[in-house]
Amino acid sequence: MTNLVRDLHPDPSRSDAGAVLVGRWPRRHTPPEAVTTAWADRPWPEGLISVNAYVSTDGEDVLVYEQWADEPDGPHSPMGAEPVAYRLYRSGFRENAPVPGCVVIVSVEFVGADRRRQERWVDTVFEALAAETDPHPGGISGHFHVSLDGTRVLNYAEWTDEASHQEALDNSGRGTIGSAPEWRRVQEFPGVRESGFRRYRLHASLTGTDLANTGRAGTDRHSTGLAGVDRNGTGLGGTEGTE
Repeated sequence: MTNLVRDLHPDPSRSDAGAVLVGRWPRRHTPPEAVTTAWADRPWPEGLISVNAYVSTDGEDVLVYEQWADEPDGPHSPMGAEPVAYRLYRSGFRENAPVPGCVVIVSVEFVGADRRRQERWVDTVFEALAAETDPHPGGISGHFHVSLDGTRVLNYAEWTDEASHQEALDNSGRGTIGSAPEWRRVQEFPGVRESGFRRYRLHASLTGTDLANTGRAGTDRHSTGLAGVDRNGTGLGGTEGTE
């Protein structure tokens, strides 16, 4: 049975999600309703954990974030663009976090494939975050995914609202969410082709399992046992750039 909910955010740090598919496209091409209604007449695939549809805060783009037990070789959600396959590398979140009002998707693309470089870039961001003495209180979490082809990083960053994220960028004076000198290493990291971010709000979530065992309802996000989780990570949300 497929469950459709409007306000249940997924848990990107859940340890049973071995692969994530992310697709995004202009809303005029395929509206988010097309993704959610398509599941009404099809069986839920084995290994699919959740399907989450978002609309950008300016109303122009759609993003779908699918969690799978393993990288699928079968059908996925009907998307307006070919999805990119990722795996979660590292997460940071604050304790007793509120439900996010805004999801910031930070995208980084590198010149050529290099899986170790993907991880080094993420680690450099965490070093900059650790150097912050007063992180912005609007930052809730950051979940850094590395693409399976070795060319991209995606940060699924949760914030209390859009204004808080913008305020953090403005306060730094450099287009980053913090002002520590270590952010310069992030901005000057070698091999980056392009980077940028876009803000989204959740449209709807779909799950084929009991709601008590998925997303925020009934899930202890702070005891997942996931390797690489930083319990003091907060204020995550990326660097300003162009997509």
